[in-house]
Amino acid sequence: NSIIPGVQKIWIRTWGCSHNNSDGEYMAGQLAAYGYKITGNNIRQAQIWIMCEILLRDEKELKGGIKKAQEGKKKVVLAGCVPQAQPRQDYLKGLSIIGVQQIDRVVEVVEETIKGHSVRLLGQKKDNGKRLGGARLDLPKIRKNPLIEIISINTGCLNACTYCKTKHARGDLASYPVEELVDRAKQSFQEGVCEIWLTSEDTGAYGRDIGTDLPTLLWKLVEAVPEGAMLRLGMTNPPYILEHLEEMAKILNHPRVYAFLHIPVQSASDSVLMDMKREYCVADFKQVVDFLKEKVPGITIATDIICGFPGETDEDFQETMKLVEEYRFPSLFINQFYPRPGTPAAKMHQVPAAVVRSLSSECNTLFLFSESSLSSFIFQVGERQRVLVTEESFDSNYYVAHNPFYEQVLVPKDPLLMGKMVEVNIYEAGKHFMKGQPVSDARVYTASIARPLAKGEVSGL
Repeated sequence: NSIIPGVQKIWIRTWGCSHNNSDGEYMAGQLAAYGYKITGNNIRQAQIWIMCEILLRDEKELKGGIKKAQEGKKKVVLAGCVPQAQPRQDYLKGLSIIGVQQIDRVVEVVEETIKGHSVRLLGQKKDNGKRLGGARLDLPKIRKNPLIEIISINTGCLNACTYCKTKHARGDLASYPVEELVDRAKQSFQEGVCEIWLTSEDTGAYGRDIGTDLPTLLWKLVEAVPEGAMLRLGMTNPPYILEHLEEMAKILNHPRVYAFLHIPVQSASDSVLMDMKREYCVADFKQVVDFLKEKVPGITIATDIICGFPGETDEDFQETMKLVEEYRFPSLFINQFYPRPGTPAAKMHQVPAAVVRSLSSECNTLFLFSESSLSSFIFQVGERQRVLVTEESFDSNYYVAHNPFYEQVLVPKDPLLMGKMVEVNIYEAGKHFMKGQPVSDARVYTASIARPLAKGEVSGL
């Protein structure tokens, strides 16, 4: 049968972190620019399914998706860290896989898959023997939210954490040049974006492979952020931000940068951190957090906890609980340890699954029902705050905005507010949100240099 590429409909699904979502946006943009139609949530119409997975806990859903696709006579292409790191898994046999550094060749992979071929592009890109970052930043993309640009500033990392599979997929640190990142930011604002998220496996390590550093990049990016727009920093591990604390505090105090930082601790036991090979101790983490809380008043610190790491004792876990209780993190990501095949941690003596579930439940209860957690937003009721409106709430009853500390504020669903920075009076507070009423006499800032792209419209053409 003759097959004409570029006329089929494609459904793309991504799981996991913002870096993975950015890869999915780039793949969608290239395919749409070539002529394929991206179907959004309409799965049944699509002839090709692209599934981009990063976490093994999503593996069950991925397997179910593959089975459903095959039963419906759909063609399947897999992407993301897990297929890259474990391409020989039984459930991946005969399927096309596109590696995390090869997403600029997605059109080619889809074209061959349509013909019935199985294609696997998993190699690392190099230039004169030096490993490069991911795909080019100037590729076409379709943003999930036309108002938010996700920019990967580097791929890979410098660590070798014993539980991590992402390192197997993305490899060692490879940073994009400052100039390319600034150009991408400027292009985004010219396409109506009002908020930029910086992402990577470890933003704090940025530039160490190319002779620069994160503060240097951030000061250049801040110059490109127009009034009414905001920059949000991504996750950074403690070791790589310690030497930049003074500069980072200045940047996080900038009016166009959210006073928000995600700093994973994973455990408050030094012995567990050593087994994880995290390359810092609890005192390092506390030094970073204490310094930033002092120098950046009101800063939001998010962190991660892994419950039930191999060899973790009850005493180790109680140290973590004390840390959670002491710092009252407003945003806490609690993960049950899962042994990822091929990692050193998978070969260690495992904590029973029932115990792991119990530990995570105990930690979650402490987070949800601590007194300060319940009242964290209560004291802001009555305040007048500046917020940036970027999306619709899950229940579709409100628009979602964020204040300078990246705290969620729900505002009335007025289309005139979308993409704007407005002042609101906070009149109600809940566990994870506040509600604000726009101030009638306040100035409204429009960051957009141009009209935002329509949902599904291709960027970069």
